[in-house]
Amino acid sequence: MTSGLAVAVFGAYGHTGRFVVTRLRERGFVPVLSGRDADKLKALAYECGLEARPASVDDPAALDRALAGTSAVVNCAGPFATTAAPLIEAALRAGIPYVDVAAEIEANLDTFAHFGERARAAAAVIVPAMAFYGGLGDLLATAALGDWTAADEAHVAYGLSSWHPTAGTRAAGAVSRQRRDGRRVRYAGGRLEYRDDAAPTLQWSFPDPLGSRAVIGEFSMADVVTIPSHLAIPEVRTYMTVEAARDLAAPDTPGPAPADESGRSAQTFLVDVVVRASGRERRAVASGQDIYAVTAPLVVEAVERILTGRTRTVGVASAGEIFDAADFLRALSPAVSVDLRP
Repeated sequence: MTSGLAVAVFGAYGHTGRFVVTRLRERGFVPVLSGRDADKLKALAYECGLEARPASVDDPAALDRALAGTSAVVNCAGPFATTAAPLIEAALRAGIPYVDVAAEIEANLDTFAHFGERARAAAAVIVPAMAFYGGLGDLLATAALGDWTAADEAHVAYGLSSWHPTAGTRAAGAVSRQRRDGRRVRYAGGRLEYRDDAAPTLQWSFPDPLGSRAVIGEFSMADVVTIPSHLAIPEVRTYMTVEAARDLAAPDTPGPAPADESGRSAQTFLVDVVVRASGRERRAVASGQDIYAVTAPLVVEAVERILTGRTRTVGVASAGEIFDAADFLRALSPAVSVDLRP
């Protein structure tokens, strides 16, 4: 049973963090609010009647106090290039699982590279990118692969009606671009490639109701880290509808605005995943509303499964490796509608 267990949420006052806090409470957990801004934490604690524990990532003692007595920590605070490593170190000291919602390719690579051996040796659980980008695509690709042991290629196409980025998304994107010197990245031939040329634009045939849409090809997201981390697929490509990519690129696109009582925006999404092997094809499709809000059921389901022992490995692991992908996806209903197609 997980009811009443305390879970620390770092960056609890952020846009995604608030959704995570709400979802944790709905599932019977007791969120412990943490983050770098003491004033925002105090305001959120007053609003929802929860304990606030301010902490800075450059203060290990404060992080230890923030995690004291908790059963897990969820990191919702980017840029994750700055926050992930200190929070993981604190989680290892506390002996609790760590889960984050990082969409930063480089930060996720760092987590696998720097903490893989230590986490396995300690039988610790560290799950990066347990979010809309990285986690959902990995679960869909793993479920689509099914009983195949390998595939020639995986394609993850994002059909977003729009993309109103949060301040955190913009900040994380700026850090990623700086770390890769403005180049774009793709996963091909079994490795990451950094390229200076422009990404191609092409048509992608989404399932109804989207149909054929113009997409930015090789619009690489965290899936190019999570999927190859455990699946034998040498080509992993991700795509983004042109309209959403333009929203993200425009400096004056406003942030997400609530459109219902839960705080979700009116944005809708359809994620179309295709895996191919030796001329055969399998597909998995997920759809829903608000990519930031849907991260909450993803990350909270992950926390509950970790704390109840419904995992397949230890160490640093992506969603598709550590969980039963098809069962996990079914558990996301009604927040996410999933169709696994042969």
